[in-house]
Amino acid sequence: MITITVDGQSIETEEGLSVLKTLRANQIAIPSLCYHPALKRPIASCKLCAVEMINGNGSGNGRKVMLSCALKTKPGMVIDTCSQAVKEARTKAINELLALAPQSEALLQLSRQYGMETTPPPDGCIRCRLCERVCQEIVGASALKLIKTTGKSEIMPVEGNCIGCGTCVNICPTKVIRIEDHENVRTIKIRDDIIGMHPLLRCEGCGALFATPRFLEHIHNRTLPHPDIKEHHQYCPSCAKLFRKLPSII
Repeated sequence: MITITVDGQSIETEEGLSVLKTLRANQIAIPSLCYHPALKRPIASCKLCAVEMINGNGSGNGRKVMLSCALKTKPGMVIDTCSQAVKEARTKAINELLALAPQSEALLQLSRQYGMETTPPPDGCIRCRLCERVCQEIVGASALKLIKTTGKSEIMPVEGNCIGCGTCVNICPTKVIRIEDHENVRTIKIRDDIIGMHPLLRCEGCGALFATPRFLEHIHNRTLPHPDIKEHHQYCPSCAKLFRKLPSII
C-alpha cells in the first residue's frame, strides 16, 4: 500500500491504480462520462475528470493538470481536485462537449452539479447582421443592434424602435427571427427576445389584417416630401394592386 494526498487529505491505496478509481473509492466526487471500471484502458475522450498533480514545492512549474482516468497512483503524489486550473479545464471540456450535443440534459445537469460555467447554447443566429443593416439602411427604423458583451455578441432589439414591418424576418437567412400574427396582434421575435408587438389594421377592401399602424405612419412620414394628391385608404397590397388596375378596365 502507498499513501497519496488529495485535497490535503492522506489516502491509502494500491500503487498503479487509476487515480479516478481511487478517488471514487474514497467518496471524492469527480465528473466523468467516458470512463467505466469494467474496461481495461481509459479512452480519456471527455476530459472532464481533470485533476491537478502537484510536484516539489507546489510552485507554478510544479503543477500540472492531468486526466485522472489515465493517471496512475504512485507513492507520495499530491492531488488537487478543485483548484482554479481544474475548474478551467473542466469548463473547457464541458463546453466542447456541449458544442457536439447542445441540448443534452445530462451534460447540463453535470455542469450544474460541478459548478462548470457553460457558454450559451447555439441560438440559430450567425451574426451576419443583415437584419440590423436592412432595418437601419432600408427601413430606417434601427430596431436591431449588435451588442457586444464579454465573450460573445448578439443581435438585440432596440426598445421602442420596431414598426412591425417584418422585413428582418424575410431577410434572415437562418430564420431565427420569426413573426407571429395572432388574432389582431403581430409579435416579432429573435430567439425569445421580443423585438416588437403591434396591433394589426384591417384592409378597407377585403377586411384582412395586413399592417401595423406604426408601419403605415412610418411610410407616410417617409413620403412626405412627395406631392400628396391621392385619396387616403388602408388597402392591403393585393387590394391596392387590384384597385390600381380598375381604371384601365373601365
